[in-house]
Amino acid sequence: MTAKTTLIDFTGQGDSPAPAICARHGNKPDALLEILHDLQEEVGHVPESSLAVIARALNLSRAEVYGVATFYHDFHLKPQGQHVIRICRAEACQSMGGRELQAMVEKFLNVRMGGTTSDNKVTLEATYCLGLCATAPAIMVDGKVIGRVDAARLKPILAEVTK
Repeated sequence: MTAKTTLIDFTGQGDSPAPAICARHGNKPDALLEILHDLQEEVGHVPESSLAVIARALNLSRAEVYGVATFYHDFHLKPQGQHVIRICRAEACQSMGGRELQAMVEKFLNVRMGGTTSDNKVTLEATYCLGLCATAPAIMVDGKVIGRVDAARLKPILAEVTK
Protein backbone atom coordinates (compact mmCIF):
# COMPACT_ATOMS: atom_id res chain seq x y z
CA MET A 1 0.00 0.00 0.00
CA THR A 2 1.45 3.35 -1.01
CA ALA A 3 0.69 6.75 0.45
CA LYS A 4 -1.34 9.01 -1.77
CA THR A 5 -0.68 12.75 -1.92
CA THR A 6 -3.87 14.74 -2.08
CA LEU A 7 -3.64 18.06 -3.90
CA ILE A 8 -5.74 20.68 -2.18
CA ASP A 9 -6.99 23.59 -4.23
CA PHE A 10 -8.37 26.33 -2.00
CA THR A 11 -10.88 28.44 -3.85
CA GLY A 12 -12.47 31.61 -2.67
CA GLN A 13 -9.21 32.95 -1.24
CA GLY A 14 -9.55 36.34 -2.93
CA ASP A 15 -6.71 37.47 -5.12
CA SER A 16 -4.09 35.48 -3.22
CA PRO A 17 -1.87 33.36 -5.43
CA ALA A 18 -0.91 31.26 -2.38
CA PRO A 19 -3.29 28.35 -3.10
CA ALA A 20 -2.06 28.00 -6.69
CA ILE A 21 1.58 28.24 -5.62
CA CYS A 22 1.04 25.56 -2.97
CA ALA A 23 -0.69 23.34 -5.52
CA ARG A 24 2.21 23.81 -7.98
CA HIS A 25 4.46 22.41 -5.28
CA GLY A 26 2.14 19.48 -4.62
CA ASN A 27 0.99 20.92 -1.27
CA LYS A 28 4.07 19.30 0.26
CA PRO A 29 5.31 20.60 3.62
CA ASP A 30 8.92 20.12 2.56
CA ALA A 31 8.35 22.70 -0.19
CA LEU A 32 7.55 25.47 2.29
CA LEU A 33 10.67 27.53 1.53
CA GLU A 34 10.10 27.30 -2.21
CA ILE A 35 6.46 28.27 -1.74
CA LEU A 36 7.41 31.32 0.34
CA HIS A 37 10.04 32.33 -2.24
CA ASP A 38 7.56 31.98 -5.11
CA LEU A 39 4.89 33.92 -3.24
CA GLN A 40 7.27 36.74 -2.41
CA GLU A 41 8.52 36.80 -5.99
CA GLU A 42 4.97 37.09 -7.30
CA VAL A 43 3.50 39.50 -4.73
CA GLY A 44 6.60 41.35 -3.53
CA HIS A 45 6.22 40.08 0.03
CA VAL A 46 4.60 37.25 1.99
CA PRO A 47 1.24 38.66 3.11
CA GLU A 48 0.36 37.64 6.65
CA SER A 49 -3.08 36.70 5.40
CA SER A 50 -1.50 33.99 3.24
CA LEU A 51 0.16 32.21 6.17
CA ALA A 52 -3.03 30.43 7.27
CA VAL A 53 -3.82 29.49 3.66
CA ILE A 54 -0.36 27.98 3.23
CA ALA A 55 -0.63 26.21 6.59
CA ARG A 56 -3.92 24.56 5.61
CA ALA A 57 -2.61 23.55 2.18
CA LEU A 58 0.52 21.96 3.67
CA ASN A 59 -1.15 20.51 6.76
CA LEU A 60 1.06 22.59 9.03
CA SER A 61 0.19 24.95 11.84
CA ARG A 62 0.09 28.66 11.11
CA ALA A 63 2.79 29.04 13.78
CA GLU A 64 5.11 26.73 11.84
CA VAL A 65 4.65 28.71 8.63
CA TYR A 66 5.00 32.02 10.49
CA GLY A 67 8.15 30.74 12.20
CA VAL A 68 9.82 29.93 8.89
CA ALA A 69 8.67 33.16 7.22
CA THR A 70 10.05 35.28 10.07
CA PHE A 71 13.22 33.27 10.70
CA TYR A 72 14.75 34.04 7.32
CA HIS A 73 15.65 37.70 6.80
CA ASP A 74 14.90 37.58 3.08
CA PHE A 75 11.18 37.04 3.63
CA HIS A 76 9.07 40.13 4.28
CA LEU A 77 5.55 40.11 5.71
CA LYS A 78 4.95 43.69 4.61
CA PRO A 79 5.55 45.36 1.26
CA GLN A 80 8.96 46.92 0.79
CA GLY A 81 9.81 50.17 -0.89
CA GLN A 82 10.66 50.45 -4.58
CA HIS A 83 14.31 50.39 -3.58
CA VAL A 84 15.95 48.43 -0.78
CA ILE A 85 19.15 49.59 0.89
CA ARG A 86 20.90 47.08 3.12
CA ILE A 87 23.68 48.35 5.32
CA CYS A 88 26.25 45.85 6.52
CA ARG A 89 26.40 45.71 10.30
CA ALA A 90 29.18 43.13 10.62
CA GLU A 91 32.29 43.95 12.61
CA ALA A 92 34.54 44.97 9.70
CA CYS A 93 31.99 47.43 8.35
CA GLN A 94 31.20 48.76 11.83
CA SER A 95 34.88 49.41 12.51
CA MET A 96 35.25 51.26 9.21
CA GLY A 97 32.38 53.68 9.72
CA GLY A 98 29.26 51.59 9.27
CA ARG A 99 27.46 53.14 12.23
CA GLU A 100 28.08 56.63 10.92
CA LEU A 101 26.93 55.52 7.47
CA GLN A 102 23.73 54.14 8.97
CA ALA A 103 23.11 57.40 10.84
CA MET A 104 23.57 59.39 7.61
CA VAL A 105 21.13 57.19 5.70
CA GLU A 106 18.54 57.24 8.48
CA LYS A 107 18.76 61.02 8.74
CA PHE A 108 18.57 61.57 4.97
CA LEU A 109 15.63 59.21 4.50
CA ASN A 110 13.98 60.12 7.80
CA VAL A 111 13.46 56.44 8.55
CA ARG A 112 14.93 54.04 11.11
CA MET A 113 16.60 50.74 10.27
CA GLY A 114 13.92 48.22 9.30
CA GLY A 115 11.53 50.88 8.08
CA THR A 116 10.25 52.21 4.78
CA THR A 117 10.00 55.85 3.80
CA SER A 118 6.53 57.40 3.95
CA ASP A 119 6.40 57.59 0.13
CA ASN A 120 7.26 53.85 -0.10
CA LYS A 121 10.32 54.59 -2.22
CA VAL A 122 13.03 53.16 0.04
CA THR A 123 13.23 50.39 2.62
CA LEU A 124 16.27 50.40 4.92
CA GLU A 125 17.48 47.06 6.28
CA ALA A 126 20.41 45.71 8.22
CA THR A 127 22.45 42.82 6.91
CA TYR A 128 25.24 41.03 8.67
CA CYS A 129 27.87 40.46 6.02
CA LEU A 130 28.01 41.25 2.35
CA GLY A 131 31.41 39.60 1.90
CA LEU A 132 33.16 42.89 1.20
CA CYS A 133 35.12 43.12 4.43
CA ALA A 134 38.25 44.30 2.63
CA THR A 135 36.29 47.20 1.16
CA ALA A 136 34.27 48.15 4.23
CA PRO A 137 31.90 49.74 4.87
CA ALA A 138 29.58 48.12 2.38
CA ILE A 139 25.95 48.46 1.39
CA MET A 140 23.62 46.70 -1.00
CA VAL A 141 21.23 48.72 -3.11
CA ASP A 142 18.57 46.77 -4.99
CA GLY A 143 20.77 43.67 -4.96
CA LYS A 144 23.97 45.43 -6.07
CA VAL A 145 26.79 45.43 -3.52
CA ILE A 146 28.88 48.57 -3.14
CA GLY A 147 32.07 48.80 -1.10
CA ARG A 148 34.12 51.67 0.29
CA VAL A 149 30.98 53.70 0.91
CA ASP A 150 31.56 57.08 2.49
CA ALA A 151 29.52 60.29 2.55
CA ALA A 152 30.74 61.28 -0.93
CA ARG A 153 29.71 57.93 -2.47
CA LEU A 154 26.50 57.80 -0.47
CA LYS A 155 24.99 61.13 -1.57
CA PRO A 156 24.47 60.25 -5.27
CA ILE A 157 23.14 56.81 -4.31
CA LEU A 158 20.54 58.34 -2.01
CA ALA A 159 19.68 60.99 -4.59
CA GLU A 160 19.07 58.25 -7.18
CA VAL A 161 16.81 56.07 -5.03
CA THR A 162 14.73 58.99 -3.77
CA LYS A 163 14.09 60.79 -7.06
